[in-house]
Amino acid sequence: MDYSIKIGGEAGQGIQTIGDTLAKVFSRSGYHVFTHQDYESRIRGGHNFFQIRFSDKPVMASREKINILVALDKESIGQHEKELAENGQIIYDSKTLNSQPSTQNSVDIPFVNLAVERSGNKIMANTVATGAVLGMLGMEMDILLEIIKDTFKKKGEDIIKANINAAMAGYDHAIKRCIKCTFSATPLSKPKMLIAGNDAIGLGAIASGCKFYSAYPMTPSTGIMNYIADKAKDYGIIVEQAEDEIAAINMSLGASFAGVRAMTGSSGGGFALMVEGLSLAAMTETPIVIALAQRPGPATGFPTRTEQADLNFALYTAHSEFPRVVFAPGTPEQAFYLTNKAFDISGKYQIPVFILTDQHLADSQWTFDGFDLSKIKYTDYRLRGDAFRNLSEYKRHAFTDNGVSPLGVPGDARHLVVTDSDEHDEEGHIVEDAATRIKMVNKRFFSKLPLIRQEIEPPLLYGHPNPDIVLTGWGSTFGAMKEAVDRLKKECKIAMLHFSEIYPFPSTKKLNYLKILREAHAALCIENNATSQFARLMKTETGYTFTGMINKYNGRPFTIEGLLKEINAILR
Repeated sequence: MDYSIKIGGEAGQGIQTIGDTLAKVFSRSGYHVFTHQDYESRIRGGHNFFQIRFSDKPVMASREKINILVALDKESIGQHEKELAENGQIIYDSKTLNSQPSTQNSVDIPFVNLAVERSGNKIMANTVATGAVLGMLGMEMDILLEIIKDTFKKKGEDIIKANINAAMAGYDHAIKRCIKCTFSATPLSKPKMLIAGNDAIGLGAIASGCKFYSAYPMTPSTGIMNYIADKAKDYGIIVEQAEDEIAAINMSLGASFAGVRAMTGSSGGGFALMVEGLSLAAMTETPIVIALAQRPGPATGFPTRTEQADLNFALYTAHSEFPRVVFAPGTPEQAFYLTNKAFDISGKYQIPVFILTDQHLADSQWTFDGFDLSKIKYTDYRLRGDAFRNLSEYKRHAFTDNGVSPLGVPGDARHLVVTDSDEHDEEGHIVEDAATRIKMVNKRFFSKLPLIRQEIEPPLLYGHPNPDIVLTGWGSTFGAMKEAVDRLKKECKIAMLHFSEIYPFPSTKKLNYLKILREAHAALCIENNATSQFARLMKTETGYTFTGMINKYNGRPFTIEGLLKEINAILR
């Protein structure tokens, strides 16, 4: 069983409400769920959609064929009618749209009239549509009714009852009218956790002991701030919506310098304003975690679409030379654990660490059985309490064998904590001499980098251990690549190499991925950008050149069928 549902309409019609609710129903019914969104950068109007795929087997990417299309506007029918699967059905409100689909595989459900008749308010037409989808699938209503009660518990019994009546109206109407529906979705046993990429990063930050988050809202990074802000009171976190991105990173650096784990986040244009702050973090050796959520540029570009074109930006931005770490999770699960690793490495080596995500991963939801909290690592690398107070002397930037100087908390001892954005001596005071400059660069860069590199994990190898065909990618291409391997593994010896820890580039000691690539007949690099940024990084770091490239840069993610077409075209 593998069904896809698409809800299409204008911004402001409650598309996300229907999609989120259905995704919760399916995940709580025990199904594997994957969702993704496509929306324009406007509050009202335009055309948006929310797509849900659910199955009794793991799913990690969207399909092109749709089983149920919920059309809330005319454009949904015009754009997506051709995507219907053989058994696909469209549900729509002919009175509201003043039109109907050309296909006979459609059911006219008066969303608005049913909402007014059964609940007294046309705004509950979305609830009618949600109930109608469950009716078409032949699912029970128990879980939806519980979700409605939980969602509206603060608004009182009248609102809860009205929404339940609206949902049941849509459910009953669909069962009676959808006589051609052949769907069957019997609930499975154990409910699953449903989480989006942004939420997983936020949860990872909270689990890692983050106590300060500052940012200026910018799609698609804003969800991280929203998630942490929602939990801030429970976990004693300060969340500051700054006046701009310059203030955001500097506030986070101030909080980190003062002694707490701090984080900031933005997208390309906002991060451009943070660059000076990034260099400040490097020179003062102040730990900071930065979420960089990619979207198509340059400038404002496609503000609500997806792309993987900021890899070079994360790798090389800011002036001069200093170590940094770049992670690029491919799933919310990876995002959770890599956020924890980002905080640990940032604190341990006193460096900036990037979590590189994008709109596709940020907004997509996946199901998991749960995260293993025993894997979460928390080590306080700062010098505090008696360990700080009992020192006979303290030098903030003292030369050490590993390049890591003691990071004291200001005000926690009689010792003065001094640092400066100019080049400085061991005590943190400004210097101009060449000899100290050389020693400080060696300390910050050459002493730390080999140790940091040892902590970088190799790519994930999935599929045949000795493949003839290797698909290679990073970040959010994970799901589409994995399902492509699953589809093709019966036909050929194929595997996937997925890089989620990108810089410093992983060594081949734990997994000789270069041997795997060189022995394959075809090695394809798959990226959501125009210039194959990761493939060029691979060549720079290892000398290896891929035999083929698959690039997509129209602002949309890879679908399974779309990626398979590209792979087959190259292999032919």
